[in-house]
Amino acid sequence: MDILVSAVPFLLFGAGSFYLVKLRFFYFLHPVKTFRALFERREGSGVSPLSALSMALAGTLGVGNIVGVASAICLGGAGAVFWMILSALLAMVLKYAEIVLAVVHRRFDGDGKPFGGAPYYIRRAFEGLRLLKVGRLTAGAFAALCIFNAIVMGNALQINTVAGAFEGAFGISPLAVGIVIAVFCGVAVVGGVERIARITGKLVPLMSLLFIGMCVAVIALRWDMIPRAVSDIFYEAFDVRSAAGGIVGFIISGGVRYGTMRGLISNEAGCGTATMAHATADAVSPASQGVLGLVEVFVDTVLMCTLTALVILVGVEDIGAFGDGYILLVQTAFESVLGAWAGNTLAIAVLLFGVATVLCQSHYGRTCLDYFTSSSGARFVYYTVFCVVTVVGSVVSPSAMFELADVGLALMTFINITALLLMSREVKEETQAFLGNNKIKSRLS
Repeated sequence: MDILVSAVPFLLFGAGSFYLVKLRFFYFLHPVKTFRALFERREGSGVSPLSALSMALAGTLGVGNIVGVASAICLGGAGAVFWMILSALLAMVLKYAEIVLAVVHRRFDGDGKPFGGAPYYIRRAFEGLRLLKVGRLTAGAFAALCIFNAIVMGNALQINTVAGAFEGAFGISPLAVGIVIAVFCGVAVVGGVERIARITGKLVPLMSLLFIGMCVAVIALRWDMIPRAVSDIFYEAFDVRSAAGGIVGFIISGGVRYGTMRGLISNEAGCGTATMAHATADAVSPASQGVLGLVEVFVDTVLMCTLTALVILVGVEDIGAFGDGYILLVQTAFESVLGAWAGNTLAIAVLLFGVATVLCQSHYGRTCLDYFTSSSGARFVYYTVFCVVTVVGSVVSPSAMFELADVGLALMTFINITALLLMSREVKEETQAFLGNNKIKSRLS
């Protein structure tokens, strides 16, 4: 499995570069058109495009931005931050592509509400090659992995971070935290995607502003240490003395591997999960909705993860002393600069991050469950297991869950990017229609 996870950087860098060239760097060459797409919407039976973005951000903002960054630095050194950011910049276009395909190939329920996601276009990708059985098997495997990912990475890992933060800040039992959140989420998910979108639409801006404000305060107070931190990031990114040598050793070195995988856990670009949120939007066009995916990755990884990394690097001297106590590391970094109150405030921010992410991930898992069956009994079992794991996740070790999350996301990424490459022509046509090519029309027009 280590080989599989270590191959993910190759895949993301290669596929991202391919799509950037295929789409002719359109969002760099057409910034005004791209920016305007952020505010376009049309009336329909789905959620608004920005609500879909908020829900997708809720699914990514959380463990990856806080504990994921901390674990990447502990395991891969400061250089992991460089590879986290680089992988995000290349993966931005992959998230754009997967959202475009999700909107093109989505379905509608009996009330006319849109739904869909990666399993639907993955199946279509292979059906286009007349590989019907392969398409059904591959899409089914992805859906099963997504359900697993929603329960482990999107649920247990999030709650473990929240419980650890509250235990460290307030001395509250992790089990008690897990039980309270499980009850809240169990009530919230009953309202379906609309309720989840409303809740995350309120939580995402609040938790983002709170966390960014704290990070900016730390950076301002330790401004003199920022140049050294940035220097460490770049120096260690290309320090491959511990690797086997050569290009293969370079790619599998700690900084590259952990930076890329924690970046993937953070923004999920290329693994196909956010497609379940964006497919529910009243999108003006597939490409317009895809542009929101670009913003999602930039905010999630390039902005939020960079801020977290700088706080850790200027706030803690002996990073290795914390072992796998990643949330404690981040709390210590904030408290060492801002005082004891910062740890308590961070715990509250982590709670908002965690709850929003768990709600969104529950929707992802539910969407993939519906790919197999829409049975109310199956949904009841799924939500029951999901809530039970919420409680269990509050008391287990985060290291084992990170390993499971790495493997699950790696498998999903391989399947999803294979479909993206097979369907690159569709993405290019939608992009050309978005840019005003009169000879090509969007499938939503």
